[in-house]
Amino acid sequence: MSVAHINYFNKPLTKEVGFYALLPDRQDAPGPYPVCYLLHGLSDDYTAWLRWTSIERYVRALPLIAVLPDGDRCWYSDVPGVADYEKAFIEGLIPFVDQFLPTVASREGRVIGGLSMGGYGAMKLALKYPELFCSVAGHSGAYDIAGREEFDVEGVDCCFELAEQIDKSKTPAIRFDCGTDDFLIEHNRRFDAHLTKLGVEHEYEEFPGEHSWDYWDDHVQEAIAFHCKTLGIKPQE
Repeated sequence: MSVAHINYFNKPLTKEVGFYALLPDRQDAPGPYPVCYLLHGLSDDYTAWLRWTSIERYVRALPLIAVLPDGDRCWYSDVPGVADYEKAFIEGLIPFVDQFLPTVASREGRVIGGLSMGGYGAMKLALKYPELFCSVAGHSGAYDIAGREEFDVEGVDCCFELAEQIDKSKTPAIRFDCGTDDFLIEHNRRFDAHLTKLGVEHEYEEFPGEHSWDYWDDHVQEAIAFHCKTLGIKPQE
């Protein structure tokens, strides 16, 4: 597997930004490959998944590209007066990745996941742009932030409302989980109950653990397996 650090000019942000791409080592099968976008949390940057988990080892045997982008502290949203990080992802990053890497450049070859702020971002983007992603997986996500004073953010979408609006025939495969000692556990329980009430198919699990990298390193492996099942891919023999 190759790890590529890529800098490029993101037009919506009007500046240079970076991301990591984990590329499968398959000279006998050069692609194209599906892509898994992994979003970081509020206190991290795009190096965090590589620094704090064994994500490289978990995807090494898969015919899959993993992209680890930067979301600053903007909730992968267009924040008034700050920056347009939703546009940066949808209109800047994805087109660049599909142009310069050997990707399956369609919904059937694109999945997304994340933790905490990135769990919210992944869920929000998958529900808002179901034509772009075939599955989404979140860990310890802050799904209920719109209009809540404790998060002090503006310009964010409500995952609860997006779930109400989505065409169920186009809904991506959904999975999310949370640690039972995580301070965001009630966010996840409310979102699970909301999706159940709406009749939106999804998987939700709780495990022992806190809002920590030990938890996320364990359970990203289940998220990868979930994405692989949706994509119909298997580890290299």
